[in-house]
Amino acid sequence: MKKEKVKLTKNQKKIRRIARQAARKEKKLHHSAFSRLITKGRSNRSIAGSVALLLFLFVLSLLMLFPVVFMVSNAFKPINELFIFPPRLFVIQPTLDNFYDLIELLADSLVPFSRYLFNTLLIVLTGSVGHILLSCMAAFPLAKFRFPGCKTINSIVLMSLMFSTAVTAVPNYVMMSYFHLVDTYWAVILPAFSMSLGLFLMKNFMEQVPTALIDAASIDGASYFGMLWRVVMPAVKPAWITLFIVSFQSLWGATGGNFIYTENLKPLPAMLNQLTGSGVARTGVVAATSLLMFIVPVVLFMISQSNVLETMATSGIKE
Repeated sequence: MKKEKVKLTKNQKKIRRIARQAARKEKKLHHSAFSRLITKGRSNRSIAGSVALLLFLFVLSLLMLFPVVFMVSNAFKPINELFIFPPRLFVIQPTLDNFYDLIELLADSLVPFSRYLFNTLLIVLTGSVGHILLSCMAAFPLAKFRFPGCKTINSIVLMSLMFSTAVTAVPNYVMMSYFHLVDTYWAVILPAFSMSLGLFLMKNFMEQVPTALIDAASIDGASYFGMLWRVVMPAVKPAWITLFIVSFQSLWGATGGNFIYTENLKPLPAMLNQLTGSGVARTGVVAATSLLMFIVPVVLFMISQSNVLETMATSGIKE
């Protein structure tokens, strides 16, 4: 019995010794990892350099915030303050008369405000969703498959980014006229489908999705559309959300230009342009309308800000 008691005590000591050694190793690992994190986070800048950088960023943020503050202030300025020279940044006597005048003006309009808003939402949502769908379906084979002419198509997409909308305006009008789509919603929506920025962005992100995931889905019997919608699209979610915001902002300010002539089909920015050309008496109404047009994209960006920042900060999924 005594021997068994002595053996049990030795085993306990051995277990304690092993536990202490493991605890020391774990403590050393945590300490070394923390030290590496601190060392990695250190900057070569001095305190004065860090302060100077913060001041520079603060001044830069004020410059970027200046037009926003000026626009918001103008929306609440009475007509006499809008023409003060030099212009003042902040309103002295804030008023809501500009918004009341806007409501009265829209109430007397032959085309109601709700119609302009419906036209804008229809163009923006259809154009943005269609742009994402076509870009993703075209980017998937370019990113994950090799076929004859693949490099040529990639080069054409890359070169198309150099052309501005002013360069493609005449060819777009010729094509829309040929297909009898002038003075319809599709004259603005279809060119938005073919913006090469979305194809370029989605292709770069889809290239970084692990091919092993696609191979596994193929072994499980998934079709090409199944691979795209069930595997690739969830992996590049921040990218297509960012693309939706970019497309939304570009279409939100679209006036229809030379494509839409019927008043019932014109979007909201077209009405804003008409108010701008109505004389100085409606300057306050224009300021109020500009603020209302500005709020929607900002709210959309704030809602999806985390996805946009993730798109800008990451280089994608590495295999």
